[in-house]
Amino acid sequence: MLIDVNGNTAYAYTAGTAPAAGRPAIVFIHGAQNDHSVWTAQARALARQGHDVLAVDLPGHGRSAGPALATVDGMAAWLLALLDAAAIERAVLAGHSMGSLIALDAAARAPARVRGLALLGSTWPMKVSDALLETARTDEAGAIDMVNLWSHASIAPAAAGSPQGFWAPGASRRLMQRLSQLNPAQLFHTDFVACNTYAHGGAAAGAVACPTLFVQGRRDVMTPPRSAQALLAAIPHARVVAIDCGHAMMTEQPDAVSTALADFVRGLN
Repeated sequence: MLIDVNGNTAYAYTAGTAPAAGRPAIVFIHGAQNDHSVWTAQARALARQGHDVLAVDLPGHGRSAGPALATVDGMAAWLLALLDAAAIERAVLAGHSMGSLIALDAAARAPARVRGLALLGSTWPMKVSDALLETARTDEAGAIDMVNLWSHASIAPAAAGSPQGFWAPGASRRLMQRLSQLNPAQLFHTDFVACNTYAHGGAAAGAVACPTLFVQGRRDVMTPPRSAQALLAAIPHARVVAIDCGHAMMTEQPDAVSTALADFVRGLN
């Protein structure tokens, strides 16, 4: 699905659904150096259950045109503009990592439009080490390798017949490499700086009134569960689901993540 947002073409994967104007939808927001495809399993699972779904490509990522936005605040404003352009009045926002901050900020900006908030692999402050920031600036290929290694609980190839059906770390690395080729303008560095400098997470979390779900990877070393305590303290009504995986949870444990999201959305009705 192609949507005009602020004069640029934006892409959203709909899993074969036809989102209708005025009907609520589930909107998936990816993280740094990713695109909509990280949500394919979850979008399809929720679509099969009769939900309208939109897995977006942020500007400068995947099929969405325009330069990558430099701040989480700017991305949240863009997301709300996309909802306007798609005539989606209310939505469940599901964001992973950087995408979780975007979802959080959008929910704080427009509480009446968000019926539920799912934060996956989330933390705040979402600080990025100086070493990784510098590597992303000077050696994007090296930064991709570093993050790919840290994002997965296991880097061993999946066994034949495993539920994953593919080697998750290899697929993740190829995706990030492809995005680097599509947009050579230091995309990873731009995304990391946006995460590192986002200053409004505490205030945004304190403004959240809608049902909220945290999905955490027990073996996540990028955003360890313990690092989400500030957000959890600010959203005391939030529910937490822990999954045995690393940071790249949507591909490492696709069924478990889909089930957690489906149960959460079902409880909103």
